[in-house]
Amino acid sequence: MAGPSLDDKGVIAPCSKCGQKVRSSFARLGETVRCPRCKADIAPPSEPIDVPTAALFDALVSSSSLPLVVDYWAPWCGPCRMVAPELKKIAAAHKGRLIVVKVNTEALPDVAARQRIQSIPTMALMSGGREVARTVGARPAAAIQAFIDQAIGQAR
Repeated sequence: MAGPSLDDKGVIAPCSKCGQKVRSSFARLGETVRCPRCKADIAPPSEPIDVPTAALFDALVSSSSLPLVVDYWAPWCGPCRMVAPELKKIAAAHKGRLIVVKVNTEALPDVAARQRIQSIPTMALMSGGREVARTVGARPAAAIQAFIDQAIGQAR
């Protein structure tokens, strides 16, 4: 079963019971959503979500009710590939409290340019439609967690 994805209104995730695709609007991320078909609760995203377009990036950042950890990466970047499993750990540990998204700077150079991404991997914490903090370089999940904790403390 495929993982979560984005459309112009929210995060689309398959129901673990019946497979029905269910949308959680960006403004209601973190709230409980029920499958319209089988009425099962849909768990919040627990893995990183790829951002396919600049428009979806903008919609997500401007409307998300949860903080976002944005991973700016590229397929050719070795350190970026090393960070990917660490970000999966972060996404799983924080499901329902924050969303981890991945922006491929090769596929979305306009987003990378607007966000002034100069080296990868770069991670940013976005909250309330703006960047709160940024860090550059590969790091283990514990160091990513420390970055998030510090950034969320700054955002308050």
